[in-house]
Amino acid sequence: MSSEFLELYLKPIIWTVVTLIILIIFRLILKSSARRIAKKTNKNEGRTRQMAKYINVLVSFIAIFALLLIWGVDYQNIALIFSSVFAVIGIGLFAIWSILSNITSGILMFFYFPFNIGDKIKIHDKDFPIEAVIEDIKAFQLHLRTSENELITYPNNLILQKPISLIEKDVIN
Repeated sequence: MSSEFLELYLKPIIWTVVTLIILIIFRLILKSSARRIAKKTNKNEGRTRQMAKYINVLVSFIAIFALLLIWGVDYQNIALIFSSVFAVIGIGLFAIWSILSNITSGILMFFYFPFNIGDKIKIHDKDFPIEAVIEDIKAFQLHLRTSENELITYPNNLILQKPISLIEKDVIN
C-alpha cells in the first residue's frame, strides 16, 4: 500500500513543496521590494501593509493555479473555473466599477504618487478647486484637511486625473 502511494503521489508532493517554497520566496521578494520603495519614497506604514495584502492575494491566486496544475486538474477545467470566477467578479465589479478603479489607483499611487502625508497640495479642478493638507491615503480615497479644518475625502481615481501643485512639503511635521 505505501509503495503504491509513493509511486502515485511522490512526484506531485515534491512539486507541491517546491512550488510553495518558490512562491513563498517570490512573496518575500515582492514584499521587501514594496517596503524598500515605501522607505525610499517615505510612504506611510499603513499604505505599505495595504500593498502587502494585495501581494498576498496575487501570490495566493498563482499558488492555487499552480497547485491545480501539479495535481493533474485538466487545463480545460482550470480555464473553465477561472473564466467563470473572473466573469462573476467582472460582472460584480462592473456594477461597482469605481471601487476597482479606486483600488487600482491606490496601487499606482503607492508607487508613483509624488506627494506624501503631510504635504499641502492644491487640486486644480475647474468646478471645485481644493487646497488642503494630505492627512491620510487610504485604499479608496485621500483624506484632505482644509485650512477651515474641513475633512474632504477625495477618490483615488480622481486624484490621478487632476493636475496637482505642491504648496508646502510636510506641513504636519
